[in-house]
Amino acid sequence: MGTAPAAASESDPRASVRTRVFVVGAGIMGSGIAAQSALAGCAVTVEDVSEELARRGLDNARRALDSAVRKGRVSPASRDEALANIDTAIGLRRADAAQIVIEAAPENLALKRTLFTELEAAAHPSAILATNTSSLPVTSIASGLRDPGRVVGLHFFNPVLQMDLVEVIPGLRTRPEVAEAARAFARRLGKTVVDSRDSPGFVTTRALAVLVNEAAWMLYEGTATREDIDTAYKLGFRHPMGPFELTDLVGLDTALAILDVLWDGFRDSRYRACPLLRSMVAAGKLGRKSGEGFYSYPAPPPPAGAAP
Repeated sequence: MGTAPAAASESDPRASVRTRVFVVGAGIMGSGIAAQSALAGCAVTVEDVSEELARRGLDNARRALDSAVRKGRVSPASRDEALANIDTAIGLRRADAAQIVIEAAPENLALKRTLFTELEAAAHPSAILATNTSSLPVTSIASGLRDPGRVVGLHFFNPVLQMDLVEVIPGLRTRPEVAEAARAFARRLGKTVVDSRDSPGFVTTRALAVLVNEAAWMLYEGTATREDIDTAYKLGFRHPMGPFELTDLVGLDTALAILDVLWDGFRDSRYRACPLLRSMVAAGKLGRKSGEGFYSYPAPPPPAGAAP
């Protein structure tokens, strides 16, 4: 087990026995990070811009934990303890109580820069500010902050409770002790840590983008059906999911945004997004979150407590 990041002094409002984690963004990734942190005994607040979105994030965390119980990965008692460790917040006012703040907002550089400017003001000065970006340079996200040295990339994978890997990406200004605290936090959650230089896409996203884009080009060119391409990837390479199943899970808009980041960063034809991806995103076919992507999905249940 790793040590808690940025230990709080007795005089600061974050002082407690348990590590306090503030997750910004209650989407699939944010709720998964919240569930994993809560399982490790952290006190977790998951935040979003509205009560409905924050409540939906808590519901997503509950469903992820329920699934882990059904698969025998988590005991019912541990699930119940984890859920008791999670609460919700609207806005960033309670960020100052956390020892580590993890941003899990959409993959948009301008949005993330704005968020980190607000987080620098809202979070405690000694708190670690981590971004779950899967492709954007951490140095760019932290640019413009008074103290970019406290920002680090902490890239989790979806579904968080099932995926054992976390990438740690120090920016050019990240202090070594901040990066090491991020590694210790990830290990405390039971994850295996790999380090990456702050280059667009890091290790995993850069490799995955080519895999997904090539599958889209094959479908676009009529090489094979979506089902046969997915089956070929799964049985031929022992991948747990086919590229279209995976893209629907991640979100076609996210996949397209990542390819655009890689194209901007490298100008390499491998990252030129397939026109099929662009047309599907333009049509609102974003994958599971919209109910339709390469495949169709049932509508998600409404958040608990929502009006009928």
